[in-house]
Amino acid sequence: MELTAGHVWVMVAAALVLFMTPGLAFFYGGMTRAKAALNMMMMSFISIGMVGVVWVLWGASMSSGEGFMEIVGNPFATFGLEGITTPDGLIKVGYAATFAIITVALISGAIADRAKFGAWSVFVPIWVTLVYCPLAYMVWGGGLFGPEGAIGKALGPAIDFAGGTVVHINAGVAALILVLIIGNRKGFGKDPNHRPHNIPFVMLGAAILWFGWFGFNGGAATTAEQGGLIWINTLAAPAAAMLGWLVTERIRDGHPTSLGAASGVVAGLVAITPACANVSPVGALGLGVVAGVASALAVGLKFRWGFDDSLDVVGVHLVSGIIGTVALGFIALPTDGVGGGLFYGGGLTQLWAQLAAAGIAIAYSAVLTSIIALAIHKTMGFRVSQEQETVGVDLSLHAETAYEFGLSGHGGSFQPLHDMITGKGQGETVQAAPGAQKAQPATGKESVGA
Repeated sequence: MELTAGHVWVMVAAALVLFMTPGLAFFYGGMTRAKAALNMMMMSFISIGMVGVVWVLWGASMSSGEGFMEIVGNPFATFGLEGITTPDGLIKVGYAATFAIITVALISGAIADRAKFGAWSVFVPIWVTLVYCPLAYMVWGGGLFGPEGAIGKALGPAIDFAGGTVVHINAGVAALILVLIIGNRKGFGKDPNHRPHNIPFVMLGAAILWFGWFGFNGGAATTAEQGGLIWINTLAAPAAAMLGWLVTERIRDGHPTSLGAASGVVAGLVAITPACANVSPVGALGLGVVAGVASALAVGLKFRWGFDDSLDVVGVHLVSGIIGTVALGFIALPTDGVGGGLFYGGGLTQLWAQLAAAGIAIAYSAVLTSIIALAIHKTMGFRVSQEQETVGVDLSLHAETAYEFGLSGHGGSFQPLHDMITGKGQGETVQAAPGAQKAQPATGKESVGA
C-alpha cells in the first residue's frame, strides 16, 4: 500500500504525543523538590517502557475489536498485534499507545516525593490493563458509550474526541485514590520547602506539552475542515485558561505567577481535549476561561480538605476534565451523528450523555484503582520509609541526584554518597539514618524546594 499524507500525519501526531511524556517529566520534575526531581522524571519515563510493552502484547487488543459485554476487548484477539498488518492498523495502534502512556504518567504527580519506584513500576502495567484499556474500549472501541452501545443507544453517543473521560478524568480520579491510600508527605501544609524547585523546567515542560497537544487532539482529524477547527481550538482554550488562572491569582493572591501561567495552559488543554472538534473557537475561549478559573481555585482545596495532591493532578486534570466533558452538553455544535448541545437547540439529550460518561468514568476508575492500589500497598508497600523521604527519593531509591552538590561517583551516580548515608558496606542495615540529611554536602535549604 502506498504511503499517504494521512498516514504521515498520524505518525507525526503520534510522535508529538509521545514527546509529551518527556515534557510531562520536565513539568513534574520542576514542580517537585530538588531531592525528588529525578525520581519524578523516572516515573514518567518508566511509563513509556511499561505501557509500550503492554500495548504491543495485549493493550491494543483490549481497547478495540471484539469484546466482552461492551466493556473490554478480547486480549487474545490480536495478542502481540497478530493479524494487524496494514499500515492503517499499525499506525493507529502506535498512536493509541502514546495516549495510554501519558495517561498513567499523569497520575504520578499526585504522589511525588513518597512513592516506591518498584511499587509504581508494578502499578503501571496493571492499571493500564484493568482501568485504561476497558475505559478506552467503552468510549472509543465500540463499547457502552459508542453509537451501538447500550448507553449510546439509550442516551445518544457521548462526545469525547481526544480523552476527557479516558485520559483526564480517569487519571485525575486514580491520582486522588492513590493520594488517599498512600497518605500525605511528611510536613504537608507546614514545610515551606514543599514548593517547586525549578520553575524554568515547569515552563519548558508546559511548552512541550502544548506543542505535543496539537498532535494529541489533531491526530484523529478526518477532514481538513475538522483539523483546522481542532488546531485553532487547541490554541484558543489554553490561551484563555492561562489568562483566567493569572487573573484569579491576581485577585486572590495579589500577584500572577509563572507557575500559574504554566498550570493555566495545562488546564485549558485538558478542558478542550474532549471538545476540540465539537465547539466553536469562541466556545473554546469560554471553556478555557472557565477551566482556568475553576482549576486555579480547585488546587487550593487540598490544603482545606487535607489531601496531598502534590503536583495538582486532581485540581487540574480531574476538574478541567469534568468541565470539558460536561460543557459539551451545553456548547457542542451540531455535527453528523451528534446532536447539538443545549445552547444549540439540542435540548438535554447530549447533556445526559456527557454526565453519564463522566459519572461512569469516575466510578469505574475509582473502584478499580482502589483495588489495585490497596493490593500493592498491603503487600509490597507503596510508600517509602520516613528516613528515605527525608533524605530524598532520588538518593535513597536511585543513588543519584539531579544536581551535583559535591561528592559524586562514576557516570554522575552518587553511589559513594548513597552508601555513606545509608551505611551500606559498613555492617549496618541498609536504611537511611534519621540524621542523614546533615551528611549531605548541601542541606537543601540553599535552594528553593530542595
